[in-house]
Amino acid sequence: MTRALRDRFLAARKLTIDLVKPLSDADATVQSMPDASPAKWHLAHVTWFLETFILRDHVPGYKAFDDDFAYLFNSYYEAEGARHARAARGLITRPSLTVVQTYRAHVEAALDAHWNNLPETALELVELGIQHEQQHQELLLTDILHLFAQNPTFPAYWPEPVMRAVPDQQTRTAQWLAGPTGVQSIGHAGSDFAFDCEGPRHEVFLKPFALSSRTVSNGDWMQFIDDNGYTEPRHWLSDGWAWVQRERVEAPLYWQKDRDGRWLSFGLDGLRAVDPSAPVTHISLYEADAYASWAGARLPTEAEWEVCAAPEDASAGNQLDAAGPVRPNADGADSLFGNVWQWTGSAYRPYPGFRAAAGAVGEYNGKFMSGQFVLRGGSCATPRGHVRASYRNFFYPHQRWQFTGLRLARDV
Repeated sequence: MTRALRDRFLAARKLTIDLVKPLSDADATVQSMPDASPAKWHLAHVTWFLETFILRDHVPGYKAFDDDFAYLFNSYYEAEGARHARAARGLITRPSLTVVQTYRAHVEAALDAHWNNLPETALELVELGIQHEQQHQELLLTDILHLFAQNPTFPAYWPEPVMRAVPDQQTRTAQWLAGPTGVQSIGHAGSDFAFDCEGPRHEVFLKPFALSSRTVSNGDWMQFIDDNGYTEPRHWLSDGWAWVQRERVEAPLYWQKDRDGRWLSFGLDGLRAVDPSAPVTHISLYEADAYASWAGARLPTEAEWEVCAAPEDASAGNQLDAAGPVRPNADGADSLFGNVWQWTGSAYRPYPGFRAAAGAVGEYNGKFMSGQFVLRGGSCATPRGHVRASYRNFFYPHQRWQFTGLRLARDV
């Protein structure tokens, strides 16, 4: 194994531990909803992934740390057998957080002892394990946020202020930027890492379009609310309108009003006044589509977004660098990367010629290509260096506990 790969592996593992340092055992055990997982489960699951697909399969004679962990911490790998129900992960009070951390150290030590003997196929799985851990770092943060939002005292995970108050800062005026047209190529190509769903690279035809120079801001969204955006059905998809009515949605997730009628939002840094200049976040595909309709625009396709993003620096913008305060901010609103995941109008479906890998690892992405929509660009909770222009995130249209926002597009 190369030193660079090993260093990246250890850095990713350390960041996960740093992220959970503010948590008690109770914080790390509770599950706030079926879509979220306890922090302790995240810590153990990414370790089970390494133990199962690298140590078990590529290190002769390796003995599992605990035979029960395969049942407790498998996520969705049918090929790996029965597993604990996702919605009941918060009932796993044992093992304790301390034991899970011991499990992590045990697997890391076992991998370290066999670095020089791992075959090339195992090294590829180490890379996948790093990327997998980075995905769960973001999920861990968004799941903690949802958990803490259920507490009536609104505890701050990171009490330090993210940025100075900017009451006088004005949202930059959005410009319409023409995108490439005609026959364009999208999808990952080359030897660098990419998830299987990012390929094969293929050609698409794009008619003239323009993309907004910035993401939609909180101030923009307040105008949408003030113009009865949540109570006028004409802008909503049928499923979205039914969702708004059923769930009584009136604003982005984590927004509430104080006694004086001012909007507040709860974040990992606590309850704060909504910054009108910062990107709106924690919105569903339904809300994003309704806003686009209200604004006389539309959501971009993932192909339109990717061809615009391809020349840009994917490591730019407001992304996660280390354990510390995380919140979207106005400074990164113009970047195509970071701050908030951007909804597209594209369904998450396989590209032409896509084939899932053989074995359990092939279950990583392909089997979820139904009923979900693609998001692009990463967020303030995405580890810097994890995303690229071809990266495809995906969620169901009603989900909004992730750092999800939008950038408008229009036909030209």
